[in-house]
Amino acid sequence: MSDFDLVLSGIVVLPHRVLETGWVAVRGETIAAIGEGVPPAGRETHALGRALILPGAIDAQTHSLSQKGQEDFVWSTRTAAAGGVTTLVDMPYDEGAVVNKAAQVAAKAANAEAQARVDFALYGTIDPEEGVYRIPEQVEAGVCAFKFSTFGTHPTRFPRIDPPLLADCFAAVAKTGLAAGVHNEDDESVRAGIARTQAAGITDWRAHGLSRPPLTELLAMAQIYETGVATGCPAHVVHCSLARGYELAASYRAQGFAATAECLIHYLVLAEEEDMPRLGGRGKANPPIRSAAEREGLWRQVAAGNVWLVSTDHVSWSLDRKSHANMFDNASGVPGLEALVMAFVAGAVKRGVPLTWAARLMAANPARHFRIDHVKGALTPGRDADICVLTPEPITFDASKTGHNVIGWSPYDGMTFPYRVAATWSRGAQVFDGTHVADPGRGRFVRPPLTHILAEDRA
Repeated sequence: MSDFDLVLSGIVVLPHRVLETGWVAVRGETIAAIGEGVPPAGRETHALGRALILPGAIDAQTHSLSQKGQEDFVWSTRTAAAGGVTTLVDMPYDEGAVVNKAAQVAAKAANAEAQARVDFALYGTIDPEEGVYRIPEQVEAGVCAFKFSTFGTHPTRFPRIDPPLLADCFAAVAKTGLAAGVHNEDDESVRAGIARTQAAGITDWRAHGLSRPPLTELLAMAQIYETGVATGCPAHVVHCSLARGYELAASYRAQGFAATAECLIHYLVLAEEEDMPRLGGRGKANPPIRSAAEREGLWRQVAAGNVWLVSTDHVSWSLDRKSHANMFDNASGVPGLEALVMAFVAGAVKRGVPLTWAARLMAANPARHFRIDHVKGALTPGRDADICVLTPEPITFDASKTGHNVIGWSPYDGMTFPYRVAATWSRGAQVFDGTHVADPGRGRFVRPPLTHILAEDRA
């Protein structure tokens, strides 16, 4: 009798190769072996034929608590499991409780563990009035990265961090071994763009893109990367909608600096002229969705290896915050967890982009980026058995019918994807079987090991 608890066989997608007749074996909560050819015996086996077997996705950017009384982890992790996402990395800008001190990290982790169906990691940030002194305590509490912004949406909830303070933040984060992620929009340029657009009387779907032209992103990205150069801190742009931005990041890496950029799935799927007239406020995001030509440029950046992560920036705003005729009155951000993996695979297949990029950009690289690759991110013996299975069955997405999201709408409604998520395993336990999702409370707080620098600081 085999000592493997679970064996899956099919097309195994790894970061650098695809095993056409591959198999994955699980023992307990971890990957025990992978291989090609005849699979070994197991207590539970699934011969999946032409299905894709991928590492469970790590969504590098989610907002589970952006609207009080709306989503929370009970829903965000449900939609994640149904979408093949086995780890969420949640942002710190929670409504009513910004995560900028150790006590908030602990409180959020406890709340999430009681609700979560899959695992999660947490970002931290700062209170601009306090400065940087709480950065080390948040690292010890378990955050995996820090988030700042060059643009201010709200003075306390989502504040602008001015250039001198941003440099101080980067210097403090550099000592921890973690990365500094930054929202990349130049504050003065965006405010001037909004004023010009409003003065012109434009408030419909065109207004958002017009008020935030490409230069607003690129100016901020130059500041972010130069701040990283000056401080020795890994500088990460958390969402870039422009091919030029990824070229900029690549140029800094070519000079030997840690400079990365993240692409959101809606930039790879949607286009301003094709989708914003029908979506209106439901398609509003910061930075904005760009043109179809820019979208195709982003896919070329994926194929060239210049994109570091692909994520969602998922947020489940209720429709009353996304349905105003005046674009400036709508909240920014869109849901995406349930569609992330299916949409990326669909786009890659359509353009002939190797599926290895799915394993790299949504699993291996996020695990490495957030310093959790000791347990996450790969179908490698010893890592957590986080697995996503996609079957070659076309699915026309409709968030109102799946039952796995709190809001019942998605910018991807009506789109047909060639593969659907048929099953998800988290640490060896099946959390989605194509219809049902695991109960709340099994998710675990994933944290990077404390760095040697912090250990020396404590000594």
